[in-house]
Amino acid sequence: MTEPSFWVVVPAAGVGRRMGNTVPKQYLPLEGRMVIDHTIERMLLHPAVDGLYLALSEEDRWWDETEFAGHPDLVRVKGGMERCHSVFNALDMLGQRASRDDWVLVHDAARPCIRRSDVDHLVQMLGAHEVGGLLGMPVRDTMKRTDSADRIVETVERRDLWHAFTPQMFRFGVLFDALKGALQAGFLVTDEASALEWAGQRPIMVEGHSDNLKITRPEDLPLAAYFLQRQADETR
Repeated sequence: MTEPSFWVVVPAAGVGRRMGNTVPKQYLPLEGRMVIDHTIERMLLHPAVDGLYLALSEEDRWWDETEFAGHPDLVRVKGGMERCHSVFNALDMLGQRASRDDWVLVHDAARPCIRRSDVDHLVQMLGAHEVGGLLGMPVRDTMKRTDSADRIVETVERRDLWHAFTPQMFRFGVLFDALKGALQAGFLVTDEASALEWAGQRPIMVEGHSDNLKITRPEDLPLAAYFLQRQADETR
């Protein structure tokens, strides 16, 4: 039996409005490089990965200045209106090369601190699974649900609640079918696991490190820099 290939999809067509910057967050400077350079290096250069599909806006004018713009194992794909459309466009193009049993790891462009050890752990934990799963962390804080006026409605039991991270790793055929069905039904999923859940599947959670930060606000950049420096110190 042929061993499955491993592909990475990175949706990067967003503009990051919460950063309050005219430059999309994936192109902001971080430790002397662009955010997206850190992210792609950690995913594309992983020894298990066969190729990376990057979804970019047609108006993107920053990508050509990045470190991986001409990499032979990276394919640029037209981004969509929402993240889910970008991911689907990438999967649709990847379908020319991938088999249904191949693995796809979807990773946020603005998560530059992903550890190789966490990717290794995800691959190891899901290798024999028929669907897949995703990295995350169990919720540790007290959780509150509010109404539209931010008034507390209830305290939510945190047991069995997780923060969902990326990569989210699924069999290509299962993910493609689920995301296509969700989009055709008008369900704009916010992550790939939601599409699998919509299709009746039950992905599993795999615990990773809490420094797998998603940069969404200006204060996240110095925190990401600290995490990268700390990770570098750990490997010395």
